[in-house]
Amino acid sequence: MDWVEGAVEVIDQTVLPGSVEVLRLTAVADMVAAVDRLAVRGAPALGVVGGFGVALAYREAAGDPARLEALLVDLERARPTAVNLARMVRRVAEFAPQGFDAVLGAALEVRDEEIAASRKMAARGADFVEKIAAARPLTVMTICNTGALAAVEGGTALAVAEELHKRDMLEEVVALETRPLLQGARLTAWELSQMGAPHRLIVDSAAASVLASGLVDVVLTGADRIAANADTANKIGTFGLALAAADAGVPFVVVAPESTIDLETATGASIPIEDRGAREVTSYPFAGTAPPETKAINPAFDVTRAELITAIVTERRVVDLSGGETPTGELDHEPSK
Repeated sequence: MDWVEGAVEVIDQTVLPGSVEVLRLTAVADMVAAVDRLAVRGAPALGVVGGFGVALAYREAAGDPARLEALLVDLERARPTAVNLARMVRRVAEFAPQGFDAVLGAALEVRDEEIAASRKMAARGADFVEKIAAARPLTVMTICNTGALAAVEGGTALAVAEELHKRDMLEEVVALETRPLLQGARLTAWELSQMGAPHRLIVDSAAASVLASGLVDVVLTGADRIAANADTANKIGTFGLALAAADAGVPFVVVAPESTIDLETATGASIPIEDRGAREVTSYPFAGTAPPETKAINPAFDVTRAELITAIVTERRVVDLSGGETPTGELDHEPSK
C-alpha cells in the first residue's frame, strides 16, 4: 500500500488469490469500508492505512475541526481490536495544526517505520527460532495471514518463516486455512507460493493432531494487540492453537511490532473483541452454507493467555515470557543482526 497521487492504493485482499486488484481510496468512507470488509487487514497494515486515512480526513474536513474529529473517530472505530489503527490515527493527527504536508509526512513516516520493523522482526525472529528449536531445518505452523499483505512489506510471523527459507533453514510451513474467511488458504498460501517456500495447508481442526504428531517444530503467529501482561489478541483460533502447542511441547512465538503492544491495557480481559455477525459463518464461501435462519457467534479474534506464549518478538527485542520477562521491561536498543 502507498500514497499515490492524492489517494491511498492498496491490494484488495478479498479477491485473492483469483486476481490481484488495486483499490484506489480517495475518501475516509471508502477507507472505512475497505477496512470493514477486510480488503485491507493485518495490524501493521491497519496502522499504515490509519495514518494515510488522516491525510484523507484532513483534506475532506477542509479546515473544519469538528468535521476532522468526526472523520478520525470513524477511522478509529473501523476495527476496534487492532490497537495499531487507532494509535496511528492519533499519532498522525497531532500534525494537523501544521498543515496537510506535515500530516502526509507523518503518515509516510509510519509506513517507512513498519517496513523497517518487518525486516528487523524477520531477522530477530529467525535468530530466536534457530536458538530454541532443536530440529534442522524447521517446520513452522502459522494461522491467518502475517505476510506482506498484512504489513506493507515483509510481514511479521510469515516474515520470520521467509527469513528461515532464505537461510535454508525451512523444511516447510504448515498453514491453517483460518475460518471463516480462509485468510490462510487464500492469502498465506498465495504469499508462500510467491516466495517459493515449501508449504502445506490444513483445516483448522487438524492443527491439534498435527502438533501432537511431532511434525511441527515451532508455531509462529502475529498479534492485533498485546496487553501489558503479554496476553495477546489475534485471529480467532489462535488460543486453541496455543493450547494444543502447549500440550505438544511446541514453542509458541508471537511476532509483532512494538506498535502492537498496548501498555494501557492491563490484561487480555480488557481487549475489545470484534464480532462480525453471522453472514461470514452461514454464507461463506458460498450462499446457503447453513440454513438461512441459522444464527452464529463470530468473534474475529480471541485472546491467548501469556503463560501459553514462549516469547514475543518485536523489531526491537525478544520478550522471553518463558524466562519471566514481560512487555513492560526495558527495550533492547541494539540493532538486530
